[in-house]
Amino acid sequence: MSSKRYTKNNKALTDQQRDFYEQNGYIIIKNNVPHHLIDELCTRFVEICENRVPYEMPLIIAKDKSLLEKGYTGQHAVNKFQDILHDDVFFKYACYQAVGDVVESIIGPNFSGVTSMFLNKPPFGHPDLSIHPLHQDLYYFPFRPINTIVGTWTAMEDVNEMNGCLFAVPGSHRREELYEHDYPKQERRNRFYHGVQGFENEPRVNFIMDKGDTVFFHPLLLHGSGVNKSRSCRRAISFHFADSNSYFIDITGTIQEKIVKEFEPQYKFDYMTIYRRKGRHVRGNKGSFLNYQSNL
Repeated sequence: MSSKRYTKNNKALTDQQRDFYEQNGYIIIKNNVPHHLIDELCTRFVEICENRVPYEMPLIIAKDKSLLEKGYTGQHAVNKFQDILHDDVFFKYACYQAVGDVVESIIGPNFSGVTSMFLNKPPFGHPDLSIHPLHQDLYYFPFRPINTIVGTWTAMEDVNEMNGCLFAVPGSHRREELYEHDYPKQERRNRFYHGVQGFENEPRVNFIMDKGDTVFFHPLLLHGSGVNKSRSCRRAISFHFADSNSYFIDITGTIQEKIVKEFEPQYKFDYMTIYRRKGRHVRGNKGSFLNYQSNL
């Protein structure tokens, strides 16, 4: 029997890489996504931003208010696309074999996409709206088991401290605790960007990545991203995958209820229906997770 708790098999990871993920809660895979696919995804992003091609719901375009106030338009005012799994161009990322093989090594062979974002961190905006505060992604998820969820974040150009790379608290997933989240105390804030408080002195690692590198990370890992101080956009694509037989939980009365009450009016559905609508099966058995007939 395997002694590993947070990974499943050696489909695409060596024992050494699995040990690193077990210990730290993340693993960076160099050259994981080819440049031609990244360029195709970036083109799709720009074309939608500039109204050159149609798109369909549930894709949502989120814009930086401080840049709109300065008169920026198109791609230069957008900070992300949310829920892009049902766009057939962006879905190519979820289906790309080298991404899926690492996902399979971490959570097993049967999985669905549950969140999906094209992240665009423009320059020249208000610094408070350029950061993503330290947080845990599990805070947003009304489903379990925890260890059969994994996030991916692929750099679509070189990322570093200057243009707002990711950072994380290595090993924080092993505490196996979901912390209280709330909006940070700052002048301006992005809607839904909750964060944790009291971890300012925790040792952090910056994820310095080249175009095509992907970081895979545990949903309890404390992580965030910094301000873009460069003169160009910092782009990435980020999905979460979960085992296709995951199950929904009742989060009434828990620390997650706060985000639920904020999300539901935006989407006009209950929280479980939101995830069933925006999720999409990717690999292996389809399972019951996203089935509308499955219940608590």
